Amino acid sequence: MKILRNIFRILVGLVFVYSGFVKGIDPLGTVYRMDDYFVAFNIPFFIPFSLYLTIFLCTLEFLLGISLVFNLWIRKTVWVILPLMIFFTILTFFDAFFNLVPDCGCFGDALKITNMQTFIKNIVLIALILPIFAWRMKFRSLLSSRSDLVVLLITAIVFSTLSIHCYRHLPLIDFMSWKVGKKVNETESLPVTFYVTYKNRLTGEKKEYVSPNYPWNDSVWLSNWIFTSQRVVDPNLSQGTVLRIEDQHGADYTSGVLDNPDYHFIFVAYDLEKTNLEGFHKILPLYKKAMFDGYSFICLTNSLPDVIKKFRMDNGTAFDYYNSDDVALKTMVRSSPGLILMKDGVVLAKWGFRDFPTYDQVSEEYLKK
Repeated sequence: MKILRNIFRILVGLVFVYSGFVKGIDPLGTVYRMDDYFVAFNIPFFIPFSLYLTIFLCTLEFLLGISLVFNLWIRKTVWVILPLMIFFTILTFFDAFFNLVPDCGCFGDALKITNMQTFIKNIVLIALILPIFAWRMKFRSLLSSRSDLVVLLITAIVFSTLSIHCYRHLPLIDFMSWKVGKKVNETESLPVTFYVTYKNRLTGEKKEYVSPNYPWNDSVWLSNWIFTSQRVVDPNLSQGTVLRIEDQHGADYTSGVLDNPDYHFIFVAYDLEKTNLEGFHKILPLYKKAMFDGYSFICLTNSLPDVIKKFRMDNGTAFDYYNSDDVALKTMVRSSPGLILMKDGVVLAKWGFRDFPTYDQVSEEYLKK
């Protein structure tokens, strides 16, 4: 029983550590998910507190995982783990059956699973947590209770500090499709699979076949079976970039940006009315020198044309603005504004507005290679 208790404890702890870590080092991505929930449940007044709740919940999740993995203060922490899991299991139940939020983000962007898979995962976790809760008095830490508490407090301070740092700059580990080194304009054309279903005229039995691997040219077989439905599995729909770049007239400019064989800069600000203005003013010297040397520099936003026009006049930004979906822009860089350096479809570097480099720094490190 002792071995079983420890297996349960470590398994659940590792899940909590992993989940808390991947969300905690990308707090802005978790904020976006939390905002989706507040909108779905019609409580938008909580949105201003999303960042604070994100850092608190991710730190708590990581802390609970550490407590279980290293057998620290378990008799107390299980009283937090169990009700917390019950709450999130109920929440994911509604997600699984009513699809309130398309992506729950329980493992951030590091591991994508469906809402139903998330709900099942939570059911399994509760099945493991209930015995841990029942066995809570049998767990013995190697340290004193006070020492356990000190270790957990230090862990909470270190992890929350790391999470805040990742918010103020960029994620420690980039799980996005636009991570540095990724070729974002390259997609592999995978085969599309067609499934057809036929029903037996006499027995009503239904069978599904992978087309064309069924006796479609057998007249005897066709006399006994009737076509009922078809479904298509296209793996290409879930791969590649979802980014579409449009000019002010709605013309597609995506290829002109992603397939540009030369060095070029993409300045990202998904909402001009919420973006950091200091970041815009800070980037102007780099923009001017880049344009002087013949490098392309554009801004991508989801703001409306009238907002763009007013923003340009108010802030004296002369670079070209193009439109794109805000979700895609948030995926490109976790900063508003943020800067991306690309060449021939490859992401060479990314910066948040607090870390914008000078043109000379970019030129020395990238453009002169």
